[in-house]
Amino acid sequence: MWDWAVWGALILGGIAGIGATALFAARALQVWHRLKEARRHAADSLGELAAKGEETATKVEAAGDTAELQASVARLRVSLAKLAVLQAALAEAEETAGWITALL
Repeated sequence: MWDWAVWGALILGGIAGIGATALFAARALQVWHRLKEARRHAADSLGELAAKGEETATKVEAAGDTAELQASVARLRVSLAKLAVLQAALAEAEETAGWITALL
């Protein structure tokens, strides 16, 4: 007697489940693309920062030869070396993440 209500509820539940799964997949894909874009932007920004730092160091060296200036340039070079290490670590992490993504 109530068979139509049971089947109707099952069909409605199935349709809702399919819709929820599709929405979840779409949102997960959107988050994944944003994450990839953010990683790419971070790497590009670090590259720009390193280039600007090198350019600044070169200009400062050409500007004068005071002891204080030389100390500042030395600190800048150390900071640029640290930035290069961080960039290498980021590249390695992205490579590892790429392999994990490929496996998934």
